[in-house]
Amino acid sequence: MPVTIDSVQFKPIQFGTDGWRGVIAADFTFERVIQVAPLAAQVLANHFGETVQQKNLIIVGYDRRFLAEKFALAAAEAVQAAGFDVLLAQEYSPTPAISWAVHAYNALGGLVLTASHNPAPYLGLKVKGAFGGSVTKTVTQDIENLLTEDITPKTAPGTLNQFDPWASYCQELQSKVKIEPIRAAISSGQLHVLADVMHGAAATGLQRLLGIEIEEINSNRDPLFEGGAPEPLPKYIPKLFRRIREVGTTQPDALRVGFVFDGDSDRIAAVDAQGNFCSSQVLIPLLIEHLGQRKGFKGEIIKTVSGSDLIPRLAQLYNIPLHETPIGYKYIGERMLANEVLIGGEESGGIGYGTHIPERDALLSALFVLEAVVESGKNIGDLYRTLQEKTAFQFVYDRLDLPLPNMEVRQKLVDRLEQDTPQTVAGQAVLDCQTTDGYKFRLADRSWLLVRFSGTEPVLRLYCEAANYGEVKKILDWAKTWANE
Repeated sequence: MPVTIDSVQFKPIQFGTDGWRGVIAADFTFERVIQVAPLAAQVLANHFGETVQQKNLIIVGYDRRFLAEKFALAAAEAVQAAGFDVLLAQEYSPTPAISWAVHAYNALGGLVLTASHNPAPYLGLKVKGAFGGSVTKTVTQDIENLLTEDITPKTAPGTLNQFDPWASYCQELQSKVKIEPIRAAISSGQLHVLADVMHGAAATGLQRLLGIEIEEINSNRDPLFEGGAPEPLPKYIPKLFRRIREVGTTQPDALRVGFVFDGDSDRIAAVDAQGNFCSSQVLIPLLIEHLGQRKGFKGEIIKTVSGSDLIPRLAQLYNIPLHETPIGYKYIGERMLANEVLIGGEESGGIGYGTHIPERDALLSALFVLEAVVESGKNIGDLYRTLQEKTAFQFVYDRLDLPLPNMEVRQKLVDRLEQDTPQTVAGQAVLDCQTTDGYKFRLADRSWLLVRFSGTEPVLRLYCEAANYGEVKKILDWAKTWANE
């Protein structure tokens, strides 16, 4: 139940798919951050204290959201007061940069002040484990369980120092990719790269990594995100679509890639040379081909339940093991800790690699895509079409998000899904219904619809893959009508 303080109702502090998030001043307040941060530090110490060298060290970072740096300082000071040593980022940085810092410093874990792709009113707290990735539900549940308890501070406060979150991170990413051919292709005009950083933490990232000027869009800090949200979806990137068409007019013979990064730079999408939006449903297959075939990396592929059916077809084509998880990168990261992994990715843009930390990383993904483009001499769209031809798979994908006005509406939909599960969808028989995460309906023509509630915001997500965009729209329209009945 909501907690009422001075006539203001606060939602309970709960950790969802990736951290705790809330509306600034309504749910996400300085008082609550000061309460939660030292509890999170203590739980990290309980879980990882015996496995790290820096047994008292917590890394704190933040993105470019409203007051993020102030909340980060408040969190850092609260953790310090509880007796921990703290390294606080001296400027904004990608969330994966903080995850890398945790790994590089051999620290207990990290706290990142970010709400990722959520709209402007939100801020949040992501908790990273000593291994350099999102913690499991067991860890976040332990944090929630401590919320009603007082943590006795250690005998003396710890230390609080600042560090550069970019330097070691950039050096590590540069070691994964052949940087010089990419830089040379850009310098010569063979390749034109655009980066829509959505006013977020990826700003200056590609330029730092490549050591050459990159054309950025929405590079200024705007905590309102121009009235939208820092999520890599077509409706939020009109400038990138327009600009890549302009480049195609002036440089028709150049390879052209447009990237879009979410607010804390752990999710990525792209726009190809023809101006087509390329979600991670397109990028993951390209990266499977590049990493597994060109670079010779080994390990299994991890996909979530919302991943494209092209992924298992490629796994079969190249005889690569495949594992499927619920939605949420923490499940992929957990699998990475126990198995040799080539790539793990989710539909929403989070992609990670077994040769790196078990964390999704948009800037590293961009570098791998650029490497694939330069080495093949082909644009993203051409590379993808080649894979479709190899696998005889021509399906397309889209997603629709429906805001939920209140919990009563959500519960009504939950009850309908559980008690009156649809047997037909858009006139087609449901052959199978998978409930690993949400309700995934496999239809007679091999298309599928996934109905699932977001773990980070009050939204019903509808995912669909079908033979063409007309069929995708038909199925999503049916699902929207069903949800609004």
